[in-house]
Amino acid sequence: MKQNKVFSLLGIAMRGHNLVSGELQTLNAIKNGSAMLVIIAEDASDNTRKLFTDKCSFYNVPVRMYGQKEELGRAIGKDLRSSLGVCDAGLADTIIKRLEEEE
Repeated sequence: MKQNKVFSLLGIAMRGHNLVSGELQTLNAIKNGSAMLVIIAEDASDNTRKLFTDKCSFYNVPVRMYGQKEELGRAIGKDLRSSLGVCDAGLADTIIKRLEEEE
């Protein structure tokens, strides 16, 4: 149930235009400072994981591994997505809290 809550929050972020998806858009959001949280699919490639963890650590953006590509895409109404960037601070904080509750 909690997992569905995280996916619901991602859907809300997408509908509110507070979310970017895909590698290029997520990287641009990290670089220009609009990304408050980056979520990487657990089944993303090693290169993708390294790219985002390195960029996020350099730009001080929280990064979390969560869900599968198919689940992330379905949550936002798109095809497979290996990376998402949440651009709203309040939503990012709420999602981080939900993810920490699951651990």
